[in-house]
Amino acid sequence: MTKDVSLSGRVAVVTGAARGLGRAIANRLAADGATIIVVDRPAALSDAPEGWQVAEIDLADDTADKALADLARTLGVVDIVVANAGVVPPWRGMDALDLAEWDRVMRINTWGVAATIGAFAEALEQSGHGSVVAMASINGYRAHPKQVLYTASKHAVIGIVRAAALDLGPRHIRVNGLAPGPIATDALLSRLETRHAQGEPQPVVALQELANGSALGRLATPEDVANAAHFLASDASAGMTGTILPVEAGLA
Repeated sequence: MTKDVSLSGRVAVVTGAARGLGRAIANRLAADGATIIVVDRPAALSDAPEGWQVAEIDLADDTADKALADLARTLGVVDIVVANAGVVPPWRGMDALDLAEWDRVMRINTWGVAATIGAFAEALEQSGHGSVVAMASINGYRAHPKQVLYTASKHAVIGIVRAAALDLGPRHIRVNGLAPGPIATDALLSRLETRHAQGEPQPVVALQELANGSALGRLATPEDVANAAHFLASDASAGMTGTILPVEAGLA
């Protein structure tokens, strides 16, 4: 018998959902009937859609894990957690690393993911079909020049997904990850503008070069990533855990 893969009646917590890929994922889950709770920095939550609940939590704060646990207890039962929040640091060579920057990025990109999963473990267990989707990257299994910090953080996310899947599987919680390639979000366009100012190609040229290197001749879109997140969040992927799903149009 085919399972009903609708998310109607399910509760989804999405970190970093105020904009970018997190917003696209939350929109996709909401369109399929999920109740959305957005976790993001206070300054980013002003334009959350009507009907979405918001939780003002900055994952870089020392108290973020306690705030996440408090939110989980308040919600009681959570069916889906999308650990999407993350930051992309400036490109740096190995001889120009910055310790304060390293600590902040690792705190958000790795501790933030692990702390989010841990904080909601009991609430996900109460669901009986809990699903976690963590945001990795193609940088989780390949590297690029001058991106050692981001690459290290996303390699760590893949490790977190695989370990969490083993820890939480006996509690009927699935943990999977997404590994997007370059997506033309505002954040990427801003970084390309910065690099153009430093003498590199114009953003439109850089994006086309990336697209030309993919099997599909285009970049993956936020909607592509959101659809993959919906699949991993829903019962359509009920037999999958500990899996990293690339969404990069064949770039890797």
